[in-house]
Amino acid sequence: MAGRSRSSFNKRLKERSRQEKAREKQEKKVQKKLGKEDGSPEVDDLSSIDFAAAQDQLALPGGSIEESVEE
Repeated sequence: MAGRSRSSFNKRLKERSRQEKAREKQEKKVQKKLGKEDGSPEVDDLSSIDFAAAQDQLALPGGSIEESVEE
């Protein structure tokens, strides 16, 4: 019977850990959503970056990425 109580204890630890991870994940999700509502740009969100200046530079004759970085 001693083995049973240890098993139950391990199950409780696993469940508690699972619940904590789920709570952290939910908090991150809420923070990310609040950040988007504020209008602050996300680091991973490249769709909000304007690449128009780089495109204009590359459209010029002899234009390259190195030239746009140096200026």
